[in-house]
Amino acid sequence: MSWQAYVDSSLVGSGHIDKGAIISAAGDSVWATSSGFTIQADEMKNLAAILSGSEDAKAKAFGDGVHVTGERFVAFKIEDRSAYLRHGRTGVVVVKTKQAILVGHYGENVQAGNATQTVEALADYLIKVGY
Repeated sequence: MSWQAYVDSSLVGSGHIDKGAIISAAGDSVWATSSGFTIQADEMKNLAAILSGSEDAKAKAFGDGVHVTGERFVAFKIEDRSAYLRHGRTGVVVVKTKQAILVGHYGENVQAGNATQTVEALADYLIKVGY
């Protein structure tokens, strides 16, 4: 399956994610993305830094928020491989695998837990198959 198919079918196709992207774990390239969901280069680098375990990046995320596609989100939970961000009633779930970072945006009519489960499940699958 192509990276774009993972975004279209596994993320957006779930009905729990309205926009998504898959970027490299280093945060230096976009592998696939939804139309109009453009994560800027500095935003990708920042997401990679947050999920790399950098305490400075985590502290900055909690203090200043995290920008994704130019929109500022509040970081409310950052774990070893995941970051959970909110902006009002919308949010972003970011999960790192061995080689990729999955970014899923959900709208205000979606339960955050459903969006989280969707992105985390794809990450688990990609890790299982070596990505």
